Amino acid sequence: MTVLMDKDLGSAVYLARILIAECLFPGGIAVDATAGNGNDTLFLAREVGPAGRVYAFDIQAGALTNTALLLKQSGQAGQVTLLQAGHEEMERLVPGPVDAVMFNLGYLPGGDHGVITCPAATLKALHSALHLLCPGGRVSLVVYRGHPGSREEYEAIERFAMELDYNNFRAVKLNLLNRSDHAPVVVIEKVKSVQNSGLNSF
Repeated sequence: MTVLMDKDLGSAVYLARILIAECLFPGGIAVDATAGNGNDTLFLAREVGPAGRVYAFDIQAGALTNTALLLKQSGQAGQVTLLQAGHEEMERLVPGPVDAVMFNLGYLPGGDHGVITCPAATLKALHSALHLLCPGGRVSLVVYRGHPGSREEYEAIERFAMELDYNNFRAVKLNLLNRSDHAPVVVIEKVKSVQNSGLNSF
C-alpha cells in the first residue's frame, strides 16, 4: 500500500487513498479523472503495478506533461495511459470494468485558477465512473472549496450521492469537524451483488 504515510487525518487526499487502496491490487484497472500534477496517478500506478492499467485524464497539456515526468522519474510510466480529454469522456475512452476512480476537484495547483472543474461535466463523469465500476469497486472525490463555483459543485455531488439506491451503492462523506474549510471527501462503493442494472436516480 502506497498511501501518504507521512500524512494524517487532516489530509483529504490521505483519507481518499486509504479507502481507494482497499479495492486495488496488482493487475487492477484504475482511473485518475483529474491527473493534475500526477500524484494520484502515481499512487494508482504503484497500486496496480506493471500488470495493471491506469487511465489519467486532464484537459490541460501542461498537467499531462507534469504527470508524464513524475511517472517517468518514478519508473511507473509503463502502466499509465494519459488522455488529454475531459473526464466526462471517460465512458467513451476507458474500457471497463475498472476497480477504482479518483477525482480531485477544483483547479490545477500551480496552474491557471480560471480552469476549474464544473458540476455538469463532473456529474457526467461520475455517472460514467459508476457504470464502469466493477462490483466492490470505489470512486473517491476530494472536493476543494473556496474558489468560485466550488460550493455548487459540491452540493451537486452530495445530492447525486444521496439519491443513489442503497441496494446498489454505499456513499459516505468524510470531513473534519473542527476545520470548516477542510475539503470534503465523498466515496461511493458499488456493492458486490448489484440488484439491478440501473443507477436508479438520474
